Amino acid sequence: MGFFDNLKSKATDLAQSGVAQSKRLAEIAKLKTANLGEEDTIKKAYIEIGKLYYAEMGHAPDGAYAAACEKITAAKAAIEANNDRIAELKADTDNTDEVEEVKAEAAEVVEDMKETAAEIIDEAKDFADEVVEEIKE
Repeated sequence: MGFFDNLKSKATDLAQSGVAQSKRLAEIAKLKTANLGEEDTIKKAYIEIGKLYYAEMGHAPDGAYAAACEKITAAKAAIEANNDRIAELKADTDNTDEVEEVKAEAAEVVEDMKETAAEIIDEAKDFADEVVEEIKE
């Protein structure tokens, strides 16, 4: 019986060790997840600080911030120009007839492709029938 008791004791110790290891790993995972959340909070705070600084000092930034503020100003100008161009393109409705013509031409091309595909399929079927007949002979 001593052998089985010893085996049982070792199995119990091993199971307890596994449980302890699992708990440690779970706690590590929870802490890492919490750290990711805190890092996200920090990033959001940095962004907010940057927005506040740009709002207050973007027109005349201190030396170290000048390049970043210039990038923001240039990007805002590009966005404004893009939005103006988008508005122009949306307002340009004179090309409606052209769009309809292109759609009609595309529909014709699709129909032609369907007909061609059907012809190819029919030819392939005929060829396969011929091959089957030759094999039977």
